[in-house]
Amino acid sequence: MPKNDNMLTILWMLNSGEKLTAKQISEKLEINIRTVYRYIDALCASGVPIISDTGHNGGYSLLHNFIKSPLLFSIDEKKTLLHAALFAKEAGYPLSEALENATSKLKMYSNQEQESILSHHLAGFEVINRRGYPAVQPVLQELEHAVANEWSVEISYRNSHEEQSPNRVIDPYGVVNWNNKWYTIAFCHLRNEIRSFRVERILNITRTPFSFRRPNDFSARTFFMKNLLPDVVGKSGLISLIIGGRAEALDDLCIHWFLEHHLQERTSTQAIFLLEEESLYTHVPYIILPYGKSIQVIEPQNLKNKLVAVASELMEYYQV
Repeated sequence: MPKNDNMLTILWMLNSGEKLTAKQISEKLEINIRTVYRYIDALCASGVPIISDTGHNGGYSLLHNFIKSPLLFSIDEKKTLLHAALFAKEAGYPLSEALENATSKLKMYSNQEQESILSHHLAGFEVINRRGYPAVQPVLQELEHAVANEWSVEISYRNSHEEQSPNRVIDPYGVVNWNNKWYTIAFCHLRNEIRSFRVERILNITRTPFSFRRPNDFSARTFFMKNLLPDVVGKSGLISLIIGGRAEALDDLCIHWFLEHHLQERTSTQAIFLLEEESLYTHVPYIILPYGKSIQVIEPQNLKNKLVAVASELMEYYQV
């Protein structure tokens, strides 16, 4: 292990609050005891307040105030970081190897009592996501570097019609994870506008020699959500959608990512939504059909007619 890593490890070990002897440190790190003395001297010279006690119960410890330094973590902070790492891993976090190394260090550089506490908390905490797209990892890593360093990249992209569009240069402003899928929000030089791109549809990505400057205060999250769920407040021509049904089905319907945004009122037997006409007849039928007889459209009548038409098309399709 490099010198700097060893010195940091000693700092983590002393941060546990235990008093440690040079022999214990040397055994833990598998290094010569004289090397431990040199590292301790180097840490002291850099300003780390290490206390050295001699005698039978002697050893090295840190000054109490330094233990609370924001660069070091309490047991609750370690637990929180390890739990957060589980969420990141299940979401398909692009820097998975670095994440694994970081969590390993958090566990490794804890005392025995802390290791036991962390193990108990992690044993009963699980995060389960749908399986993502493993092939996106290299693309995500390249995008993450491009966003951080403001590098333009050239991509080969497959559109929603399964057609490969012309290669284009984009300036990635940010990366967003939404509904178990990754997107990059970028300025597209081909279309001359900011757009969102599904990462699993990026077939190839190449770094260019060009750089860009991200607009001040730009938020990839805000841009993405405004395009996904535009604000309907104050718009004319909105239509009320009234749905009745079983409470459990209505509960589930009201937390659907699209309908939740348009929910106006909820009672024990009904849910009322306010939507634009295009969304109502284009998206809603395919959202509510899987609920079958557990819900019922009360109004508008035109949506009932649309549901009948969609169901009839499906019947025809499977009867061929």
